[in-house]
Amino acid sequence: MSRILSLNCARIITRVVDDEYVVIDLSYSQVQPDIDVLTQNMEDNEDVGYKQTEIANLGKLEYSIDYDFQKQELKVEVIQAQELPAMDMSGTSDPYVKLYIFPDKKKKFETKVHRKTLNPVFNETFIFKSLPYGEIGGKTLVFAVYDFDRFSRHDQIGEVQIPLNTVDLGKIIREIKDLIPPPGEREAENKLGDICFSLRYVPTAGKLTVTILEAKNLKKMDVGGLSDPYVKLSIMMNGKRLKKKKTSIKKCTLNPYYNESFTFEVPFEQIQKVQLIVTVVDYDRIGTSEPIGKVLLGCNATGSELRHWSDMLASPRRPIAQWHSLKDAEDEKTS
Repeated sequence: MSRILSLNCARIITRVVDDEYVVIDLSYSQVQPDIDVLTQNMEDNEDVGYKQTEIANLGKLEYSIDYDFQKQELKVEVIQAQELPAMDMSGTSDPYVKLYIFPDKKKKFETKVHRKTLNPVFNETFIFKSLPYGEIGGKTLVFAVYDFDRFSRHDQIGEVQIPLNTVDLGKIIREIKDLIPPPGEREAENKLGDICFSLRYVPTAGKLTVTILEAKNLKKMDVGGLSDPYVKLSIMMNGKRLKKKKTSIKKCTLNPYYNESFTFEVPFEQIQKVQLIVTVVDYDRIGTSEPIGKVLLGCNATGSELRHWSDMLASPRRPIAQWHSLKDAEDEKTS
């Protein structure tokens, strides 16, 4: 598929099936119930019956916890999940688990994604370091189970919370617990917005093509409650910026649509050494343009960013599109 991928990710769902792009139109007529058939006590039943059903159908998670008093480390194993709800139209899910210590959340881990299963077996171990026993009692270990989706925000299926002052850290703990609904949008703690773009790499030509498709729900940066966003692309290696490019500026919008492509020359021997930084910037004609958020990709990235880069390398000459949540751009300059 050599042509540039052109799609509005907000309006359609695109999935890769047998290495081909399949576009599914979401336009449909929804049949609304007659208002006369709604019962007076519907709202009362909603809080009781629906929530109980939702909690009962989120599945279970098996894990183990082992605290090393000498090393001040917490070793956590994600063993398996069972009876997860189907989140995809195919009747399955693509689950993975995020782990973090609340309220710090300084260190996060992710398991691998298991495709098309409601009973994934992970058997992955992670170590949280520098956790003194005197401080661990005020912390909570969180297992957040997600359904991976390349073309939209990953849906959180549910989570397990383990207040560490409620467990006996003097022994290895192995438990199976029911998933509970996520507490609102706490995991989406950055309210910076999301961006969709595709990556395409041709090894023989040494060309990396980035197509910026669109962004949505961007953070309001202007007094009027809007932004003037553009996207800056930077190719970095060994801490130095090698090349940069910019999209056009979209005025007064928090949901800009670009569909603009940029090609960088990146030799095959460098593709595993470079980083691609995608930064969404609010343009200011008078003052300094301020970054809204960024996405960092490359072989040394983590999570969905690493998956996107790896999928690009595994599918040469094919555009691979994916949504990403913007992360804090810190003090990055917008030159």
